[in-house]
Amino acid sequence: MTSAESLAGLEDEASALDAADALGACRDLFIGAESPLVYFDGNSLGRPLRATAERLERFVRDEWGGRLIRAWDESWMRLPYAIGDEIGRVAIGAAPGQTIVGDSTTVLLYKLVRAAFDAQVAADPARVELVVDTDNFPTDRYVVEGIAAERGGRVRWISPDPAAGVEAGLLAEAVGPQTAVVVLSHVAYRSGYLTDAPALTRIARDAGALIVWDLCHSAGSVPVEADAGGLDLAVGCTYKYLNGGPGSPAFAYVATRLQSRLAQPIQGWMGAADVFAMGPSYRPGAGMSRFVSGTPPVLAMIAMQDTLALLGEVGIEAVRAKSLALTSFALRVADELLGPHGVTVVSPRDDAFRGGHVTLSHPAMRAVTARLWAGDVIPDHRDPDGLRIGLAPLSTSFAETLRGLVATRDALHAETA
Repeated sequence: MTSAESLAGLEDEASALDAADALGACRDLFIGAESPLVYFDGNSLGRPLRATAERLERFVRDEWGGRLIRAWDESWMRLPYAIGDEIGRVAIGAAPGQTIVGDSTTVLLYKLVRAAFDAQVAADPARVELVVDTDNFPTDRYVVEGIAAERGGRVRWISPDPAAGVEAGLLAEAVGPQTAVVVLSHVAYRSGYLTDAPALTRIARDAGALIVWDLCHSAGSVPVEADAGGLDLAVGCTYKYLNGGPGSPAFAYVATRLQSRLAQPIQGWMGAADVFAMGPSYRPGAGMSRFVSGTPPVLAMIAMQDTLALLGEVGIEAVRAKSLALTSFALRVADELLGPHGVTVVSPRDDAFRGGHVTLSHPAMRAVTARLWAGDVIPDHRDPDGLRIGLAPLSTSFAETLRGLVATRDALHAETA
């Protein structure tokens, strides 16, 4: 078969997959999806919905401009809880009263890891270790190192195969009587490896530890099942698959059984038992309110509501099915078009262990990424040699995926010829 015949076959396959796609109509709901630009970075910043542009305009005109400060009493004060509960319902499998929105991912990670560590040490002074893996996202590693230095703890490092992720055996070897807290990512940011969160949570719990999950690369793409899986604590961002916009605030999940046990370290007025008492000393609020600190970032929470409504309509299982179909197609195309040029796949090929993105490796990928950006094909580069393809199930088509990989082949040829 000639290369032209091979490409024609892939184009036919992409067209057939798009025609059969149960979520295909969702693509038209997103701004820019109609353009020829190929967007492979939906796992870093999701496209905005058309409805979101209208929502933001209405908010500025009617709520902010029309209701002014009255809107705090009318709705804004409850937004961190209402939107948090909706994230819990449609994205992470959490019952109401366990999820809030507010602060950045870094700040919420600090709050939960620090609160969990202090509670563990208070219950058993021998538990001074924080366990984290060397391939985790930098923020997670930096926060853990900072808390260990601040609180007199020490870091226990897990060193996984970057293409395989943290497996049960690795965690079981790392935890024990001295473990206070484990911090892991549900989906690895580089390889896309999908961890068995319930199984690893059980391993940590059997060792007497608490585990904080980073859901940044899974919320809105991979079913999480926080309650059913017995998760303790979790943090996730909202600007990736939840389309909250650049810098939109993160969310925090704390299982009901732990809420009264934990004291978060940033004591602000919005987390007090009586916010407007303005009392002389801090008394934490009940439930998830005790994990709030400052004034809710109302404007920054508005955009994600449309994606949450769409997720609630189509269901996270349908999103996961589309995600797996997209990444499986991308792997087949990469093997056929890029494999002969020395490109290797560093993401899991088994559906059960692959999240929503695929990473391809070649020494020229940094230059390839720059060349692609100049031609309106937008992946991202991750050291050492990775080109990461983030395929947002609600806004990405199979034809778009193929166009982007064909462009990647051409850019690679241009850089290595």
